[in-house]
Amino acid sequence: MKKTLMLLYGIIAYAIFFGTFLYAVGFVSSWFVPKHIDSPPQSSLGFALLVNAGLLSLFAIQHSVMARPAFKRWWTQFVPTPIERSTYVLLASLCLILLFWQWQPMGGVIWTVESEGAATFLKSLSMLGFGIVLVSTFLINHFDLFGLRQVWLNFRGEKYTDLPFRTPFFYKYVRHPLYLGFMIAFWATPVMTAAHLFFAIMTTLYMLTAIQFEERDLVTHFGVRYKDYKRSAPMLIPFTKASKAKKADRETSEVTV
Repeated sequence: MKKTLMLLYGIIAYAIFFGTFLYAVGFVSSWFVPKHIDSPPQSSLGFALLVNAGLLSLFAIQHSVMARPAFKRWWTQFVPTPIERSTYVLLASLCLILLFWQWQPMGGVIWTVESEGAATFLKSLSMLGFGIVLVSTFLINHFDLFGLRQVWLNFRGEKYTDLPFRTPFFYKYVRHPLYLGFMIAFWATPVMTAAHLFFAIMTTLYMLTAIQFEERDLVTHFGVRYKDYKRSAPMLIPFTKASKAKKADRETSEVTV
């Protein structure tokens, strides 16, 4: 019975996450949702900045602190290990739902792309960014990332095993395609409002900071393999690492000759 309840909990947490992800696409793109990033302003600019900064900070703190191994070791004294990841996913989703609910639009346009073709391209690029995010989760194991694999293995009475280190598809070109996808999705817009710009800047700064903590944990977990990976693949911009490596090899060869 306990295993069944954990499985059900994991499924519910995943369903809430997936609904939240879909809403996030509409929230950022201002499509098909009752309240989005550029809804009509209802408060002063100062109040909006304060509230929005607080909402984004709450998500950033929850998302980063609960992902750290030290926190997980402490947290699993109170939360059963099979549902630890599902609980993390659920709380992250609830933080996002709070953000969507309490977000304060700010008005004001920073730039507008007048060309219909260019505007369509930017909208498509934003959707491509979200697509990169979703595909990247499946490349590394979507169901493990969002807690379903853990509760399913527990339900079947099987021991959880860590995923092996792999670099499939996008991961051959950048170490963090998930973050790259989000950055593309957040910045590619034909109409950049003050609210959208604030959201894009804050989330980008968070992701750049989060990468530093994540890579430290990955080096601790995978050791030399991840250090070698860092040398072979760029963090976010495809092909830059390879070109630098080729240049270094060329300079070494010239010195040797």
